[in-house]
Amino acid sequence: MDPDRKIQPKLVVAVAELPQHIGVELGPSRTLVIDQVMIDAFGKITGDEHWIHTDVERAKRELRWGAPIAHGYLTLALITGLMGDLIEVRFRRALNYGLNRVRFTGAVPAGSKVCLFATPQQTESLDEGRIRLTTACRMMIEGNERPAFVAESISIFYP
Repeated sequence: MDPDRKIQPKLVVAVAELPQHIGVELGPSRTLVIDQVMIDAFGKITGDEHWIHTDVERAKRELRWGAPIAHGYLTLALITGLMGDLIEVRFRRALNYGLNRVRFTGAVPAGSKVCLFATPQQTESLDEGRIRLTTACRMMIEGNERPAFVAESISIFYP
């Protein structure tokens, strides 16, 4: 994540205009701090309270980052909110359809600052005028060259 990189204006498009933006990288989103409170809350909600996420003292002693690390699924769950910083698609209704090729490529220690980059990759026309959009996403961690994750997010838009 390049701290000198300026946040681009949000791309605002109608569903029918999505194909015109294939291959255009959007980002960065706003910076979000993944703090221990957020990590603990996610662990409680999901039942994943493994010590690598929740035990600050043990993590200081035993993890190479010197702090607990965020759940990979916590970072993934942030896609929707951070994507809203990057693109606004005018639609009647939208659904998250799923994810492809998810890889957790870098640990996110508590206190890390992250942001999202996204590149629309493909649109597919479906019945009833719906459009399926596949977007390559990568969450960057301030101070790291390696992303926290890379994934393809798939959404279906109803015009």
